[in-house]
Amino acid sequence: MNPSMNSQWQLARTPLAGWPQDGDFSWHETTMPAPGPNQMLTETLYLSMDPYQWGRRRSGTEVPGEVCHGRTVSRVLESQLDGYQAGDFVFNTNGWQSHGLTGEGISQFGYMVPRKLDPAQAPLSTAIGIMGMLGLTAYSGLMVQCQPRAGETVVVSAASGGVGQVAAQLAKLSGCRVVGIAGAAQKVQFCLEELGLDACVSHLDDDLSAQLAAACPDGCDVYFENVGGPVFEAVLPVLNKGARITVCGMISQYGNTDGKNAQEVWRAAGQSTFDRQQVVVHPLFVGNFVADYQQRFLDEMGEYVRAGRVFYKEDRWPGLDQAPAAFSAMLAGRNFGKTIVVVRDDPTLS
Repeated sequence: MNPSMNSQWQLARTPLAGWPQDGDFSWHETTMPAPGPNQMLTETLYLSMDPYQWGRRRSGTEVPGEVCHGRTVSRVLESQLDGYQAGDFVFNTNGWQSHGLTGEGISQFGYMVPRKLDPAQAPLSTAIGIMGMLGLTAYSGLMVQCQPRAGETVVVSAASGGVGQVAAQLAKLSGCRVVGIAGAAQKVQFCLEELGLDACVSHLDDDLSAQLAAACPDGCDVYFENVGGPVFEAVLPVLNKGARITVCGMISQYGNTDGKNAQEVWRAAGQSTFDRQQVVVHPLFVGNFVADYQQRFLDEMGEYVRAGRVFYKEDRWPGLDQAPAAFSAMLAGRNFGKTIVVVRDDPTLS
């Protein structure tokens, strides 16, 4: 990257296929932006890679020529925005670029009031991971929507992923028996040894349904859905009467090209079981929980992180030039933990 320019990835075209391909993104070097009144210029330190970003691009919410959307951890370089000064660290939305403006009149990504970060409270990178929207997503879906009770069985798909690993640990802290579903053997081992889950099965095995049934001898009371497809089909037979499901995502379906609505297909596949077992299904959109639950979440999770009661794993990619590769790997399940692009060295770690 040229330090005197603003480096960025733009969407080159509305994606032609189900999964990212060469030609979907284009690299640009632009003039460094200057903040106006009630604005500030920040440099990106960490960039979050999340499945929702692909949905924005495929649906046309993000259009060719725009900087790709992404939540970030940044350092303030110059500020004309009240309450912020050079040197502050913030959680904001710079997107896939090395620098960005935040403040009045900056609406490309939808304005979000930047949140100041204190590296003494938690490492900066956690603001786009366990202490950020990712963590709040897990907290909202599991603790607020499903309200697990001690002694219940909680099943978490993509349990080694960014959201899954947080949801699984929160369930353990609630006194539940927790069963993870992961992929490669090292991810299954991670769930058992690092996250301390009671059992974990691999969706890569042909006998997934049988393994999951064996791991849930008393059935499943809460299911945290991150995957959909065959994994969901394996969960259906073990759902107990009155089970609760939070539908966080369906990453296995994000590359579909048949035009079918993944949510509608998912519900149709499970409806007879839902009716018979009186299952409660909660769609999960984390934005609905920010106002009422974010501070409570930050207080509780901050204590867990500082006390070492919650473990988190990051899948780090060095350099903004790696963003498309990191994004594709994450969507394909080749990540291990929360996927983060390290755009600049974190000065608080030196």
